[in-house]
Amino acid sequence: MSALSPDTSTAPDPAPPAPRPRASTALLVLATLAVGATLWAAQDVILPVLLAMFFALVGNPIIRLLQKLRLPRFLAALLVLALGLASAGALAVQLAGPAADWFAETPQQLREVSRKVRDLVRPVQQANQAAESFARAAGGEDNRKVEVIRTRLDDPYKVLVRTPRLAASALAVVLLTLFFMIYGETLQRHVIALLPNRQQKRFTTDILRTMEREISRYVLTITIINALVGLALAGVLVLLGIAAPEALLWGTVAMLLNFAPYVGPLIGIGLMLLVGLTQFREPLAVAAPALAYLALHTLEGQLVTPIVLGRRMAISPLMLVLALMLFGWLWGIVGLLLAVPLLVCAKLVLARLDGMQGWARLLE
Repeated sequence: MSALSPDTSTAPDPAPPAPRPRASTALLVLATLAVGATLWAAQDVILPVLLAMFFALVGNPIIRLLQKLRLPRFLAALLVLALGLASAGALAVQLAGPAADWFAETPQQLREVSRKVRDLVRPVQQANQAAESFARAAGGEDNRKVEVIRTRLDDPYKVLVRTPRLAASALAVVLLTLFFMIYGETLQRHVIALLPNRQQKRFTTDILRTMEREISRYVLTITIINALVGLALAGVLVLLGIAAPEALLWGTVAMLLNFAPYVGPLIGIGLMLLVGLTQFREPLAVAAPALAYLALHTLEGQLVTPIVLGRRMAISPLMLVLALMLFGWLWGIVGLLLAVPLLVCAKLVLARLDGMQGWARLLE
């Protein structure tokens, strides 16, 4: 009698899960275009919110420091916002006079600059005129240029319509900044409470805290560095012989332009060349403000900022230029201001998501 052998047959393997359907390329392109159109069409609503979040991120580290000193968050937010508005108002009052004088003298200065430029390019113009005379002589007198003069009528009512909208947008930014400073953490907790399970809540909390901490540190650090660059440029301009109020004006302009990498410094160099042409006569003195600005920007971009922020905040120059082009096209000057913080935020989020670390490294 043979012993019964145990059944060694194995159960069939479970069927592999069905692959997730992938969206077609055409659908992704259409979705991207729809998002871009929405961001452009709704900019009157989106930009005040983003600017308020930007300013709140600048103030949050200071608010935390005041909270450690036993000051309630509501009073700390009010104090930070009041100090910010007072500083901006005092700076605006200080710069209003030099700015008005510069704009009043701009036509005369531009005529002086154009005269200097004509003197520099006169040999080239003479050569062009000789070539045109030779071409007319060879082709006859019938080849004459026809100039078309276009006139544009300025609507005086545009200013009356636009001013209340700008005032309302500025007030909305101030109020939203205050609310984000006071109720930002509470709103964050309420949003996290909507998630279905504890793991998602913990993961989302970790991402939001990392984003808030790193972006706040980045924005505040960049603001301080840009302010120091502006003060240094103002000091150099004073040493070059430019009046202190006007030097402070150009230092403030340089500070604001420095928030837009590559694009802002290029505009700043052009403005410094214009300042040199209107203030000085000697070629070396004319180029001195632009050279000083270039030296300060190079020192800041290649040495100070990498040392202070480290590699975690490093962004690929190509991706940075593309972001500046995209957001500048969508939202103008405000888009240039917000492009870098938004790109840094995207990098931090991608670095925390599983399977997306490669995209985060692509931005480095």
